[in-house]
Amino acid sequence: MAEWTERAELLFKKEGLEKLKNSHVMVVGMGGVGSFAAEFIARAGVGKMTIVDGDVVDITNINRQLPALHSTVGKPKVDIVGDRLMDINPELELIRIKEFLSPERAYELVTEEYDYVLDCIDSITPKLNLIISARRKKVKIISNMGAGGKYEAGKVKVTDISKTDVCPLAKTVRKRLRKEGVSKGVKVVFSTEAPDETSLKMTDGTNFKKSFFGTNSWIPAVFGLHSAETVVKYLIKK
Repeated sequence: MAEWTERAELLFKKEGLEKLKNSHVMVVGMGGVGSFAAEFIARAGVGKMTIVDGDVVDITNINRQLPALHSTVGKPKVDIVGDRLMDINPELELIRIKEFLSPERAYELVTEEYDYVLDCIDSITPKLNLIISARRKKVKIISNMGAGGKYEAGKVKVTDISKTDVCPLAKTVRKRLRKEGVSKGVKVVFSTEAPDETSLKMTDGTNFKKSFFGTNSWIPAVFGLHSAETVVKYLIKK
């Protein structure tokens, strides 16, 4: 094993690291949740990763997103995060897909070659299509619910979509999944903390996003952490 994985090998054991090295993970969305999730997964030693995002860094991303700096405003997130991942693990087999995930593309991108898919997008329609695509193709997926408008890291947890409450995004996802015949069996990260409704702002609806809540520097990263933990632990025990 590479010298930089010494501490991980002590915890995961040689067999665990081998499993991670031979795994292929896709992370969709390189924002506040996905950028941290991708980094945690890379540092854990996953050998192949596909990252998907069509956005560029905006000045408003700086308060919560790993690739967002004053020096990176206007640059593609896939490029910044991808270069960082390769600097963490030069042997990483990295595939970069620079595009917004349209509903149609969700069905094309998810294939049986992935050991796990992380849904880190906050637009409902693409999110739903990504989940449904993974379910139909029997690919493991973990989906992140609403991280906006929240403060309390201790209220973030992983559960089945059927057991979520409080979160408005989870409620919408549950309702629309039921229309597709899916009532349970989707692993999600969500918070039991009610979002601060006074922090809600409407948008013009671009890229399937009609509104967003205010955010802080730590909650999106906590969601990414729980996503990465779930995936890495699964891959080690697979």
